[in-house]
Amino acid sequence: MELEKFSYDNAIVKKFAYATIIWGITGMLVGIIAALQLAFPLFFNEYLGFKYLSFGRIRPLHTNAVIFAFVGNGIFTGVYYSLQRLLKTRMWSDKLSAINFWGWQFIILSAVITLPLGMTSGKEYAELEWWIDILITIMWVVFGWNMFATILKRRVSHLYVAIWFYIGTFVTVAMLHIFNSFELPISFMKSYSWYAGVQDALVQWWYGHNAVAFFLTTPYLGLMYYFVPKAANRPVYSYRLSIVHFWALIFLYIWAGPHHLLYTALPDWAQSLGVVFSVMLILPSWGGMLNGLLTLRGAWDRVRDDVVLKFMVVALTCYGMSTFEGPLLSLKFFNSIAHFTDWIVAHVHVGGLGWNGMLTFGMLYWLFPKLFNTKLYSKKLANYHFWIATLGILFYAVPMYWAGFAQGLMWQEFKPDGNLEYEFIDTVTKLRPMYILRSFGGVLYITGAIMMFYNLFKTAKAGSFVANEDAEAAPLQKAPSKIKGEKWHRAIERKPVKMLVWSLIVVAVGGIIEIIPTAVVESNIPTIESVKPYTPLELEGRDIYVREGCYNCHSQMIRPLRFDTKRYGEYSKAGEFVYDYPFQWGSKRTGPDLAREGGKKSNYWHFSHMILPKETSPGSVMPAYPWLRDDKLDISYIEKKIRAMQTLGVPYEEGYDQKAAADLKAQALEIAKDIYVSNPDNKEFTDAEVQELSETELVALIAYLQRLGTDISNTKTEGE
Repeated sequence: MELEKFSYDNAIVKKFAYATIIWGITGMLVGIIAALQLAFPLFFNEYLGFKYLSFGRIRPLHTNAVIFAFVGNGIFTGVYYSLQRLLKTRMWSDKLSAINFWGWQFIILSAVITLPLGMTSGKEYAELEWWIDILITIMWVVFGWNMFATILKRRVSHLYVAIWFYIGTFVTVAMLHIFNSFELPISFMKSYSWYAGVQDALVQWWYGHNAVAFFLTTPYLGLMYYFVPKAANRPVYSYRLSIVHFWALIFLYIWAGPHHLLYTALPDWAQSLGVVFSVMLILPSWGGMLNGLLTLRGAWDRVRDDVVLKFMVVALTCYGMSTFEGPLLSLKFFNSIAHFTDWIVAHVHVGGLGWNGMLTFGMLYWLFPKLFNTKLYSKKLANYHFWIATLGILFYAVPMYWAGFAQGLMWQEFKPDGNLEYEFIDTVTKLRPMYILRSFGGVLYITGAIMMFYNLFKTAKAGSFVANEDAEAAPLQKAPSKIKGEKWHRAIERKPVKMLVWSLIVVAVGGIIEIIPTAVVESNIPTIESVKPYTPLELEGRDIYVREGCYNCHSQMIRPLRFDTKRYGEYSKAGEFVYDYPFQWGSKRTGPDLAREGGKKSNYWHFSHMILPKETSPGSVMPAYPWLRDDKLDISYIEKKIRAMQTLGVPYEEGYDQKAAADLKAQALEIAKDIYVSNPDNKEFTDAEVQELSETELVALIAYLQRLGTDISNTKTEGE
């Protein structure tokens, strides 16, 4: 049979590789700034305080830059390189490849601009506003279109295991992103989640956990199945294990999201599902890890000298550690200690820095000499990078584990008289040395990345880029739909559309069973009669709370655990959150829980606390928010916001949108006057001063904080 000549498109691979490096260093730098803000709060708050770089705004910027910019571009780099070679064909459309690249970079740039400006949906890992979500959907469709069109014109009959994971990634991310991103736009800068309270929390962590699963894990497992055998020059250890690994992983992973919501107001049955499937996840996860490590059988002697293999071995080890720890943390005993603590931060970064970061570094070191037809500029420098990055992971993770253990145990320590041993602020001040060490680990890690940048730059400069790599292969021969004696999975591998459909069915089952009952069964969210909609001023204050990223450090969820209720008050109920678009349960307590904050402190205390936290809370690492005192509250959208809430089911009276502004101003005047009256240093004030203060964003935020938890005082749930 005559061989067909064609060429691989390396230009698109190079573009994504460059973007991976640039955005990776950028995301790491933002992470270091955020870490330093917690390690040295006085310096950053008083001398470098800047609203566009405050912790609550740049923390989501860091996560988005690392996940979607660094890892996202890393995925596209590896997929566009490996897919062509596994299918023995060029990408179906160079134009679609280019659209995918430039569109994805535009999305990232949009995030870089909008998140510091406070344009956020307030949902972790899904903070980007509605119009960016639409762009993400379009770019993901472009990527999938190009990938499947390429698969259909392949010159090989069966799909290699890496491609299974690419397909599973595509269909699941599409489903998760679309479902979680249902939003009601108010303006270019603002939208509200379509879901509220418990439903929003379940959908968000169904998405959030599986963003880790199907964006940070499954595509990288596909890259592992391609690049580890290539680097080791060995076949994958077990084809059968690959089959079990793929199907078991995508089926079990999708159910695990509720383990982020243990001891919350989520119905117990949903929590239990999350625990069961999370524990089962260890089997396929470790199956994949072992399949990767055992691929190195007969090649372990090369690990000493081959820096690419070093990075990949550490990556697989970190993957194994993370996927053991995840099921462990899903057990209620460990969750009661770890949740809301830095233990979770350590867990996430072992996966992010170790699994995603080290595999990406190894892949890039392997790719660049191939792309530029030369040798790596400096193996010694690459080895230095490996050891510095490994030490960086250790200096990051170990202090955070220590901090997490300390937090969890200090929070629940009681005195013999039944009172709590420690105030919340005690846990903050004790952990500062750990935060300093964490920052040092981050500096080490980015130093290694910069060394890699230099090494790869010199490699590229020394070589000659091969934009179109010549290749040849025999055309694909038509095969009958059924081949006698063919195993079921081999048959699926010949039929990519069937692989796509079955992948969608497998991942959709878990989502349907978990989410639909919570969304439609009224008994899952018992009504609390006294819970009323937010006033217009409180609604505006809540939007400011979300804009400033307060949920990054404060939770609004009191668990039915003795130490939680002792510290914060009555445990949270599902019916409290029916008007919360989006929910604000949080995932980290760098500051105390705010679910019962309303009425505990005076308006003047909140005013002083927001201007300079250290004056009211010595030892606090909270940033100051002086701009809230200076910035005038924009109420031009209040009518649209009230109508949007009515659309979402909030029971404001008909026509209330026309009265909302007047009610807002009246409540703001009342709070502003109380602040002046309560100020011991300023008993004389004018109506003009009160009026000026009442028009500020800070008064709106105080109104929201003073409302939290007050609706359920002396209340009863319907049906009790």
